[in-house]
Amino acid sequence: SRVTRNFYSLIAGFVEPGENLEQAVAREVKEETGLEVENIRYQASQPWPFPHQLMVGFFADYRSGELRLQEDELADAGWFTVEDHPPVPPSTTIAGRLIRAMKAEITGQGGEKARD
Repeated sequence: SRVTRNFYSLIAGFVEPGENLEQAVAREVKEETGLEVENIRYQASQPWPFPHQLMVGFFADYRSGELRLQEDELADAGWFTVEDHPPVPPSTTIAGRLIRAMKAEITGQGGEKARD
């Protein structure tokens, strides 16, 4: 997101009329990063009080493409290893929970779950 903070977050967007959630994920990732993803799978959701929305989080696998930022949406993006990942958003956020869950999945520690 273009919001300046001391951590990286995740790609976000809205579902367009006629799209299902998986199509929206693929479109948003492509629009904001130039990357194509596959194997899109639901992980968690979080109510967002204003303006009465539901945030839905997914994991996906890289399929193809070169990282190319949509600069009006993203200030920066990158690939990180578990060891060199920058600070993570708070665990009270869906982004924080998703990143922690993915790190646990990668390291085989499995204790973290994105779902509440």
